[in-house]
Amino acid sequence: MLPFLLRLAADQGVRVEAREALLRLVGALAAEAPKVEPWVAPEWRTAWDRALPQVVALLDDRLPAIRRIASGTLRRCDAPGELLLPALLERRRAEPDPEIRLDLLLTLGAAARREPTGPRGPEAREMLHVLLAGAGAGAGADGDGDGDGDGDGGAGLQERHAALLALAPADPALPPLHADLLVRALRDPGARRWEGGNIAAVYYRTATLFAAPGPAAAFVRRLLLPAHPDAEHRTAALGRAGALLAEWRSPVGELLPRIVAYLDDPVPEARDLALDLLACLGPAAAAHADRIAALLDDTAPVGRRGRRTVADMAAWALTRIGDPRCIASLSTAPAVFGDTSNHYGSTHGLHTVALPGLHEALALLPGHAAALMPAVERRLAQDGQRPAVRQYGEVLAGWGSASPAAVDLLLVRLADDRTWTEAAEALAALGPATIGVVAATRARDMLSARMDAADEARGTAAWACWKLGGDPATAADALAATLDDRWHRHPVLRRLGDLGPHAARHAERLRAHTADPDDWTRVRAAGALWAVTGDTEAAVPGLLAALRGLDEGRHLPVMPAAIRQLARIGPAARPAAPLLRAALAGDWRLRSNAAWRGFVEDERLREAAAEALAAVEG
Repeated sequence: MLPFLLRLAADQGVRVEAREALLRLVGALAAEAPKVEPWVAPEWRTAWDRALPQVVALLDDRLPAIRRIASGTLRRCDAPGELLLPALLERRRAEPDPEIRLDLLLTLGAAARREPTGPRGPEAREMLHVLLAGAGAGAGADGDGDGDGDGDGGAGLQERHAALLALAPADPALPPLHADLLVRALRDPGARRWEGGNIAAVYYRTATLFAAPGPAAAFVRRLLLPAHPDAEHRTAALGRAGALLAEWRSPVGELLPRIVAYLDDPVPEARDLALDLLACLGPAAAAHADRIAALLDDTAPVGRRGRRTVADMAAWALTRIGDPRCIASLSTAPAVFGDTSNHYGSTHGLHTVALPGLHEALALLPGHAAALMPAVERRLAQDGQRPAVRQYGEVLAGWGSASPAAVDLLLVRLADDRTWTEAAEALAALGPATIGVVAATRARDMLSARMDAADEARGTAAWACWKLGGDPATAADALAATLDDRWHRHPVLRRLGDLGPHAARHAERLRAHTADPDDWTRVRAAGALWAVTGDTEAAVPGLLAALRGLDEGRHLPVMPAAIRQLARIGPAARPAAPLLRAALAGDWRLRSNAAWRGFVEDERLREAAAEALAAVEG
């Protein structure tokens, strides 16, 4: 396949767009191949070695786009420098296109790091160091400067920028030493010669050179202020701030005032992005609530389709802070929030702008439940689908309160074969003290009628019935009937834990699950076993195993559940103390998701860890 792709990519008679796409495909294959085990494609190495001269030859193609893609392909492959450097150095001298000349410097840097580099390796590295120092010729094929000179009389600003990008992977100490150069290069008009003029991509490539949070924060601070006259540069700088804050906690104090300054930006996208970052920071931004509230009337459209406004993001930022001025916006249930729980995979170096689902925003405001209750009532009345009943039932359970109208709506959903399990979960969580004796009795009667359902549903009905005043032994036996069903065991384990000593006859089966290879099963089983028997000898090791890596910044969704269980166990879980202490002392964000959700994950895990540490230390 590879020879065929390259023949087409080199064919001058093939449409230009097709040639570019084919060569990008080759580049993607060449970049991915070194990452997989040799047995996945044992014939790849031989095929690539044969094809490499054809890719190198494309450095001399008549089309600049093909030359640029060929350079990128050689940069991302794993071919040793000795096979690439002679052609790259010659092409660098002959290349007339200033953008490709910059790209070739990056490829030269990559090739010079891949041993063996051959006799041209020292020459390539020396050339890059000379350019970085500003003493290189900086000349194209015609002997002129590259058009981005900074008055140094040598290499131009962007050439020096490129040389630093090329050298930094082998010498991470270089970027902090040349931060002034990088700031000037990014703020310079010549920055558009990179990444096809995509300023955000240029900022990303450069800012990720700074690995440590201190130097990175100082660098991003200088990108933020003074504000660049070009709006694309300003939003790119805010994006770098978001990416940095998503990784580290310590830059908050340094960057927060500069982010707040962008609330007055003339461009809606910049105001929106600043508000998004303040929403991510949540309580840390509380001192700026008045500035945020001033934008609740900002109806400028933002987003790809202009379906939301700056005001929507302002309402979300106030929600995260807990400021009641968000209530008017949330209580009208703006469609822009929707009912979707979006999760964004954590991607290093990138920040995602997003609003939560309405139910997620409401859940953060238990202190304003009465004012927001009509919004929940409307959603339960309008949408009888399972997701909505589950989401807004969880909101009520989290608030620990429900209006009579909301309880009546849950009872209506309890009578519906499609949504009864979600309604049962919500009513059980609220309990008789909240929903009232009459409603609890009605719910028990309806649940009792479902006791002859399939095993999993029977267990749900029996458990909810017990939570509302029913028989615990019936609930324990109904749940235990599906304890070995891997599709339903997690909620079963949680509910058996709720039953505590009432489920004692099933203790040995719970103990067996504490050694399960699945983290979630092990954590739920450990929690249930402790609640049922008080046995910490079997429970604590399983919980600790789920927290491996937490003290090194690792975060998994199961970890908060394990930590909360350790807090319940108390002093018997003292072996967890060093790990919890190290996690709390770390500067990293403990998260699995990107966007606002990653910040909330960090906050919640740290709150749980602090409570657990206090509990286990007695």
